[in-house]
Amino acid sequence: MPKSSQCVSPLSSQWMASLTILLLQIVPSSSYSSSSAYQRPAAGGKRPGFLGRTLILLDVNTRSPIRVLNDNFLSLQLDPSIIKDGWLDFLSSKRLVTLARGLSPAFLRFGGKRTDFLQFNNQKNLAKFRGPGPDYYLKNYEDDIVRSDIALDKQKGCKVANHPDIMLELQREKAASMQLVLLKEQLSNIYSNITITARSLDKLYNFADCAGLHLILGLNALHRNPDNSWNTTSTLSLLKYSAGKKYNMSWELGNEPNAYRSMKGRAVNSTQLAQDYTKLRNLLQSVRYYHRAHLFGPNAGRPRKNAILLLDGFMKNAGSVVDAVTWQHYFVDGRVKKAEDFLKTRLLDTLTVQINKVTQVVNTHSPGKKVWLGGLGPAWSGGINNLSNTFAASFLWMNTLGVAAVQGVDVVLRHSFFDYGYSHLVDQHFNPLPDYWFSLVFKQLVGPKVLAVRVAGLQRKPQPGRVIRDKLRIYAHCTSYHNHNYVRGSITIYIINLHRSRKKIKLAGTLRNKTVHQYLLQPYGPDGLRARLGSLCFLHVLQMTTKCTYHPFFNGK
Repeated sequence: MPKSSQCVSPLSSQWMASLTILLLQIVPSSSYSSSSAYQRPAAGGKRPGFLGRTLILLDVNTRSPIRVLNDNFLSLQLDPSIIKDGWLDFLSSKRLVTLARGLSPAFLRFGGKRTDFLQFNNQKNLAKFRGPGPDYYLKNYEDDIVRSDIALDKQKGCKVANHPDIMLELQREKAASMQLVLLKEQLSNIYSNITITARSLDKLYNFADCAGLHLILGLNALHRNPDNSWNTTSTLSLLKYSAGKKYNMSWELGNEPNAYRSMKGRAVNSTQLAQDYTKLRNLLQSVRYYHRAHLFGPNAGRPRKNAILLLDGFMKNAGSVVDAVTWQHYFVDGRVKKAEDFLKTRLLDTLTVQINKVTQVVNTHSPGKKVWLGGLGPAWSGGINNLSNTFAASFLWMNTLGVAAVQGVDVVLRHSFFDYGYSHLVDQHFNPLPDYWFSLVFKQLVGPKVLAVRVAGLQRKPQPGRVIRDKLRIYAHCTSYHNHNYVRGSITIYIINLHRSRKKIKLAGTLRNKTVHQYLLQPYGPDGLRARLGSLCFLHVLQMTTKCTYHPFFNGK
């Protein structure tokens, strides 16, 4: 039997919440049986009677998966605001492409609030489409970027660049000034039009293709005719250009159509939306290169009354038109001020309720139709600075993936991979944030087959008028078959401990006597839950050998 193994936290914080991943290496011909213990010690010492109160027995049903998800289950999103603030021109950065490659295979959805203000122009290098910027900015800004995009990745034939530091610094200044403009639009809910040129589309597709991501391009649904029907002029031009370039991508139309009245004072009901999607499907079929392209939608907002009514009408009239039904969910708003608020079980449980509402509507009209979380972030309106981009938000992200997988959500698209707001995975210095590192570990270890978890030792007697909420959340999958470091039949278990006390988990039953690799994700440095860096404790339990080392996720080099 392996020895008990410990990872001692380097932090002074007394908050005990932790994220853990256990990987059990199981030979396929074995009898699937394990016993190992995991103990999360407190930074301030043990509490009396700890072992007697917190022993939990964990087992996993390995006979058959309860769900089989898309290989691209964890996917990404980019907001169209990167056209306006200039960051789109830097997607060719070798560093940024490399970080995105780490999360492939995945979908890359190009969409958000500004999807419905995009206009395509089939011309290149038009000065008037550069967008506003400081007067002191580089005089020949676009030409400098073109000249910098000359280094080629020989393995993939992609255009990647090492942009000079001065160019990146000037771009950050430009983006900072544009952030005020974008924030004003967001608060007023009045958005200006954005032109996406042919050259911009080339750069976007180059980024997705180089990173091994499949691009899903959002189309403007608010470009409408006087009779309120959808105007397809810009879309047809874009389709013909993309087909001529042989760009392999999928499509969606609009973003949160239930909120159109508040943005432009022009509502689009479910019947009209269904007709628009049917028109788009016919348009795709008329362009030979895209006659079999995938179409996703309607990308409704959080499933409250208006959004549910719109989704129900859409599924009734056009459920067969889309390949997967998409909707969005965001957890908190700007009123949250404490990192600990991201760990509240009541907040984490809201997602389960929302998924149930959506799947009920979808199954009523199109049983078996795939459901996607087409836009997911820890907070509304671009997130909360110093909160939604810190380690605290990783609890929401990890729990979201676990809940979505168990409930059969086929794909989760995380908003946003880069740039927009404070909910991204990579910051404007191209440094990965905590959620990126968890996503990377998840991609490497977690496969699409979801397994049922059996837990003993958590039973509590319910009290009148009190809802018992689970603060220890455990999810299990077959290990990703893309990971060649583990044999087929291995199991990955990821655990969230939201208690203020330590928990000791003993693998029992079918998991007894198996080799265990443990990955413990913790914040790095004195900031605790507000840390933007993390550490990863590798704990290898190989027969009688235990080794644990700490190091920063990323040193900024």
